[in-house]
Amino acid sequence: MTDKIATPSAGHVSKAAFSLSKLRRSPLTLLVHLSVLVIVILWTLPTAGLFISSFRDKDQLALTGWWTSLTNSEQNLVDRTGAPDSQIQENGVYVLTGQVLVDGKPTQVQAFGFSSRAPTAYKPGDVAEMKNGGSLSMTTDGHYKMTSLKPFKGKRGKRVFYTAIVPPKFGLDNYKEVLTAEGIGRSFINSLTVTIPATIIPILIAAYAAYALSWMKMPGRNLLIAVVVGLLVVPLQMSLIPLLRLYNDIGAFFGVGAKTYLGIWLAHTGFGLPLAIYLLRNYISSLPREIIESARVDGATDFEIFMRIVLPLSFPALASFAIFQFLWVWNDLLVATVFLGTGEEHMVLTARLRELLGSRGGNWEILTASAFVSIAVPLGVFFTLQRYLVRGLLSGSVK
Repeated sequence: MTDKIATPSAGHVSKAAFSLSKLRRSPLTLLVHLSVLVIVILWTLPTAGLFISSFRDKDQLALTGWWTSLTNSEQNLVDRTGAPDSQIQENGVYVLTGQVLVDGKPTQVQAFGFSSRAPTAYKPGDVAEMKNGGSLSMTTDGHYKMTSLKPFKGKRGKRVFYTAIVPPKFGLDNYKEVLTAEGIGRSFINSLTVTIPATIIPILIAAYAAYALSWMKMPGRNLLIAVVVGLLVVPLQMSLIPLLRLYNDIGAFFGVGAKTYLGIWLAHTGFGLPLAIYLLRNYISSLPREIIESARVDGATDFEIFMRIVLPLSFPALASFAIFQFLWVWNDLLVATVFLGTGEEHMVLTARLRELLGSRGGNWEILTASAFVSIAVPLGVFFTLQRYLVRGLLSGSVK
């Protein structure tokens, strides 16, 4: 009787080899995943901070960072005592009493003062000697007592400065201020009026040009491709002034006034065409040659091939460029300011948000809410077309 030697099956061998290969690659794979995770966190953290800050109270936002948004903070505040008609007379001294409140609630006072020059000069329990023989005292829970040898006069109470521990405050006040600002709705419509044509027009022109540079034989085609690639590196700022002067001269010749939507449409079309042609040409040239040749053998013209075959197959590349162009035009401020100006009639959303800051940026706290108001539409466009983005960018890169 012979002994049978058990031999591993092919399936077990392949599984063992796969496990061994997976084990060998695991450190590198772990490093790649960790690197991606770090990049995602570093990329997302500022946006998350901006989002949290957009709901914070303006005063707290100006004093502390978003990472302290869930903790109490010290704030220098100012309040008024009761009106002079509430004063009482004690032992020949006029007295005003009361309690400082934060959002209608008692607070913990750290310091106080009666002058804006020294708002934290005294600690709770101290007696601050005021001018004209008066005094001011305040307890830790905010109860104050102000005295004067002469009667208090005026219709409003006296100012009291103090430093208090304030709990975190969140709300929609920043968004309300931005969304209810005068002219914000008109500026939103103006931005759509600029962005939609400035996205569609370059796509239409670039699609025809990309097909011609990919499948139509013509003299100087390679030179044209080189010119398109060279235009990708031309700084926008170098061409703004010459382009504006040319537009004004043409407008004056034909009796068309400056500061119109036509000018900014043409400007964005010119700035976006090099990237659009380059991107679409790479994609269209990667389409199978057999399809194009078969259509030509069947008697189709170049226009029919483009409309019936190339254009439907190129939708991922068209969507990819549409995302880039829409984001660029929607967030643009420089070109809009040069070609449309800052008049109320044509002011775009980015220019309107800049005006809300004031001439000296004194209202900068609303920038956080303004950022999320302005990116709402681009985010909608991106998430609608994002499945085509990578496919459109990578198609044609490898043959």
